[in-house]
Amino acid sequence: MVIGVGNIFRSDDGIGIVVARSIREKARDLYVFETLGEGASLMAMWTTLDHVIVIDAVRSSSSPGRIHRLDAHKEPIPSEFFNYSTHAFSVAEAVEMSRALGTLPASLVIYGIEGKSFAAGSGLSPEVSGVLDNVADQVLADQRTRTGGQDLTEGHFQEVSDA
Repeated sequence: MVIGVGNIFRSDDGIGIVVARSIREKARDLYVFETLGEGASLMAMWTTLDHVIVIDAVRSSSSPGRIHRLDAHKEPIPSEFFNYSTHAFSVAEAVEMSRALGTLPASLVIYGIEGKSFAAGSGLSPEVSGVLDNVADQVLADQRTRTGGQDLTEGHFQEVSDA
């Protein structure tokens, strides 16, 4: 399952949704969902699944457009990445609560795209928009790895390296 998180009416906060829509267009047999990212809803979505990829905008000290790839089983998810969220219980808190409850999927990878603007308004900044295809390709590569090399796209899959 791929979960795109965000709000398309808050500028770069919409990148998770935009990437999820791109993946939906490219993939045939992949469950792709969109959500605002409220933590309890995320936990309910992934509680019975083995492999989940979450895509969301983040804010840290990195340059806008930087792609962070985080494996929830190898490292804690930094809550400060999601401090702009309108929900008090964000992606990071959902991961850590699932970990504490023993309901974390066997594989949970988060792609956090460094945002530039989270102000009201539609449209992505050029820096964030410029990495959209790269993130989508990386997510599909992750999924292909999980399915033993099965290509889930319609003939336009490209291998990309992790950022």
